Amino acid sequence: MILYSLHCARGHAFESWFQSSSAYDAQVKRQLVSCPACGSVRVEKAIMAPQIVSKRRRDGAVPAPAPAAEVTAPASTPLLLAQERELRAKLRELREHIVKNADNVGERFPNEARKMHYGDIEHRPIYGEASPDEARALIEEGVEVSPLPVLPDDRN
Repeated sequence: MILYSLHCARGHAFESWFQSSSAYDAQVKRQLVSCPACGSVRVEKAIMAPQIVSKRRRDGAVPAPAPAAEVTAPASTPLLLAQERELRAKLRELREHIVKNADNVGERFPNEARKMHYGDIEHRPIYGEASPDEARALIEEGVEVSPLPVLPDDRN
């Protein structure tokens, strides 16, 4: 999984997780990535600095931990709460749309997705179950897959 810092054409900054860089490219091309603030699908990657963590320096010494910075949680504002509710509602709507309009193939998902990808069976919308290793293998083969959105209250 890759976390990208993104920004829209209106300058809103946000982050999003993707299975791979090619998954990001495919989703942007299909206009599936949108700004949570304004809904714009004109989204680009923001400049990011890589974060490399090393347990040992070249001389073999373990670096001393950085002094703990005081972390304060951002104040919750009505605007943030409204945006979060709107995002959750959109994710819930997306999930319901997929469940309503696609076939649940359960544990057969990896095999069915491969068959469609290689043209062995007709393409149709499906969803089902795949382990992280199975999903990774599908992505490496070029099969476009994406997890169904799960919201915290879906797990209660």
